Amino acid sequence: MNPSEVPIAATAHPAASRGATAAAVPGYARGQGTLAPAPYTLDDLRALQKALLFTDDDVAALRRSRAIVADQADAILDVWYGFVASTPELVRYFSDARTGQPDAAYLAAVRKRFALWIVDTAEANYDQDWLDWQYEIGLRHHRLKKNRTDGVASVAQVDFRYIPALTIPITTTLKPFLASRGASVEDVETMHAAWVKSVLMQTILWCHPYVRDGQF
Repeated sequence: MNPSEVPIAATAHPAASRGATAAAVPGYARGQGTLAPAPYTLDDLRALQKALLFTDDDVAALRRSRAIVADQADAILDVWYGFVASTPELVRYFSDARTGQPDAAYLAAVRKRFALWIVDTAEANYDQDWLDWQYEIGLRHHRLKKNRTDGVASVAQVDFRYIPALTIPITTTLKPFLASRGASVEDVETMHAAWVKSVLMQTILWCHPYVRDGQF
């Protein structure tokens, strides 16, 4: 497929397909109509996808991965949370700013939304609700909105450098899970490549609040 043939899939979004499950997760607000509109457009997303060589083939690969990752979400999160817990530079963003100790309730609340993020990523539906949700996620990493959703007293923001950097540990540790359900070696590689592109795409969008106006 020509990389210029960039997909914008606008089918029913994940919150609709999961119904009450997503609605019951505090702070998960995709498609609820309460979010600020993203400052980047669907055309901007198409341009970013072109730069990432992200095509309909990647959308198809992500969707093939859905059943695999959704079924193993808890185990995947155990690995990701283990990585964060073993990395003091990262766990501080989930710590009480006054005591420096990890906030277990904060970690648990974020984990529920993280599980939905796994499925959102695999469903690969790129509509306006998805775009607005990416902007909101970025705001929740930045000092503009961090800590507000869960009412915690953690550090003021996640420092910019760690947001794109986390693409690597997230996607590297995901690969064994993609390979665990009998997919061919070739398909595992294809799904994994699509995940790398998608996670990098999302983290780039999340970085918008950190960039000076007119420079994103």
